[in-house]
Amino acid sequence: MADLTPSSDRPGLHVSKPSPSAPARASAVCHCGATATATGDTQVRALVESYTANHGPAHGKGSK
Repeated sequence: MADLTPSSDRPGLHVSKPSPSAPARASAVCHCGATATATGDTQVRALVESYTANHGPAHGKGSK
């Protein structure tokens, strides 16, 4: 499997939850330079909501 972890060369959001009993984990890198990580279902949910509202898609394609 390819490494799906976001990086400055490949910005994005990655969420994993290997099993129902394991805590979710997430990492995000935006092309503007912002980065974040989270562990735990509640924290991951907050990271996804924040990234979606303020980074990634919120910046629009091709703009910084």
